[in-house]
Amino acid sequence: MRYEFAEDLQKIAREISEILFPHVNMDRVKCFRSFGTSSKRTIARCHALGKLMQMALEVKAFYPLEFLSERFDKLSFEEQTKVIIHELMHIPKTFGGGFRHHDFVTDKNVNLLYKQFVNLRREGQRFDI
Repeated sequence: MRYEFAEDLQKIAREISEILFPHVNMDRVKCFRSFGTSSKRTIARCHALGKLMQMALEVKAFYPLEFLSERFDKLSFEEQTKVIIHELMHIPKTFGGGFRHHDFVTDKNVNLLYKQFVNLRREGQRFDI
C-alpha cells in the first residue's frame, strides 16, 4: 500500500466539517489517498488513535481519513462528497479518539446530511475550496 496526502480532499472535508461538524478539529484530521489495496468493497476508512495510544504517545486524538483511490476516484463529485460526510460522521462529538459505528453512520443519515450541506452552501454558508 502507498499513501499520499490528499490536499483536494482535505479542503472539501474542511468545508463540510465547518458547515456540518463544527466539533471536528480539522487540524487533527488528515485526508489520504491510498493505492494498491486488495480490499474488494471498501471505498474509504476512518482511522482513530485510541485513548491508550494517545496516552502512550502523549498526544491528543487524531483521525486519518483514507480514501482508496482505485474506487473513490471513479465516483461522481456528489458520491465522493457523501463518502467524505460518511467518514466524518465516524468522529464523535467528544473528538477524543473514539469512533461512531454504523448504527449511527447510515446511508439514511448520510443522505440527510448531504442535503443539509447542499442547502447550506446554497444559502451562502459556502467556504472557498
